Formats: sequence, structure tokens, C-alpha cells
Amino acid sequence: MCTTCGCQGNTYHEHDHHHYEHRIDSIEIEKAILEVNDYHAKHNREYLDKRNAVALNFVSSPGSGKTSLLEKTVSALQQKYLVAVVEGDQHTEIDADRIRKVGGQAYQINTGKTCHLDAHMVGHAFEHLAIAENSFVFIENVGNLICPAMFDLGEHHRIAVISTTEGDDKPLKYPDMFYYADTVVINKTDLLPYVDFDTKRCIDNIRKIRTEARVFELSVKTGQGLNIWVSWLKSLIKERINTV
Repeated sequence: MCTTCGCQGNTYHEHDHHHYEHRIDSIEIEKAILEVNDYHAKHNREYLDKRNAVALNFVSSPGSGKTSLLEKTVSALQQKYLVAVVEGDQHTEIDADRIRKVGGQAYQINTGKTCHLDAHMVGHAFEHLAIAENSFVFIENVGNLICPAMFDLGEHHRIAVISTTEGDDKPLKYPDMFYYADTVVINKTDLLPYVDFDTKRCIDNIRKIRTEARVFELSVKTGQGLNIWVSWLKSLIKERINTV
């Protein structure tokens, strides 16, 4: 398939271009973009490590409950830890405002026609946030299971969120995203009696992509499983403090 127009290589079309040449050009452009992104991601990670801050990049399809999970997580952590949140959406400050209402500090990135955050955007967002020693930085990526998979933002953990209202075969359909996510949250478990979602099958599919991925099953709405999730987050800070 031609990466320029989407046509098949042996199909006649009105515009004239050489598919092989366009393929090479696309590979070189993608390589250059990712090299620049990795440079900025490295600097983001160094910036965070100097402050002993733990950064988590939340990725998912739209509607999985990322923002709701972050609201509950910020509320649970902020009595003891400082939390900064970078919000990514194409438009509006709706999600950043939701985080602020529960007491967290948030900076909104509007990506316009871009379908993911990149490390350069996130680095600029850090300039607008007070990232303290031994704190958390949560990055909520644009709702998309394809483009964000390729971009390291300088995070320490990547969290893929999947809800029970989605298919339990989603990890197999979007393997890159689940391969690069070391942690998966299965949200909306309160809806299991009403949806055709097999949790065991979903976890099996996750393990087919990344065998060592940790998985949390929870319901943001009822709170079931949230204490285990929050306890794991707290352990990340404790581990870093103990190794300094």
C-alpha cells in the first residue's frame, strides 16, 4: 500500500508517483521525527530524575475513563504527595479543569490536528508546573491507540487503560500500544454483568503481547480495586527514595 495516498501499489490512479521512493522517504522522515522525539524524551526523563519524580503516561482509546481514573488517583494521593498532571486533547481545557477541581495542578496541551503528545510538547508543559521532589507527574495522552505508541515522552511507566465496554480482543488489535505499556488498567468492572467482556480472555491477550505486564482490575465508579492501584503508585515513590 502506498503511504502517500493509500492506494495499492499495482493499482492505476491519476497521480503519478513511485511507490518505492515514497516508502523510503516515509521511513526516513519517521526515523528523523522519532530521533528528535527521543532526544527530548531523554531530557524530560533527566529533568524528572533530578527531582526524584515518577512520571506515568496514560494511553487509551477515547472514553476508557482515563480522566476519571486520574481524578480519583489525584484525590487519593494529594494528602501526602504533590501531583502534577499534563493533559492532552485536540481542543478545550475540560480535562485540565476536572483535575483542578479535585485539587491537582494541571496544564492543558491542545494538539489541534495532531493525534498524540510528543516529548517536546510535554517538556514545555513541565515549565508551567511545579514538579516537586518525590512527586508524581501524570500525563494523559490523546485518546488514540495507534499514534501515541511510538512516542516516548520521558515517562517511567506507560499505563494502557481499557474499559469493559470495549472488546477484550483490543490488545491483539493494537499490539504496539500494549507492547510498550508495562501496566494495564481494566476499568469499569462494575459493568461486567451487563457487557460481553471476558476479563480472563482480555488478560490472556495482554500476556500474548507483553508477558510481564502488570494488570489492575478496578472500577472508578464504585472504587473497587482503587486501593490496590494507589498502593502500587505509592510503592514507586518509596522505591525511588530507598534507592537514592
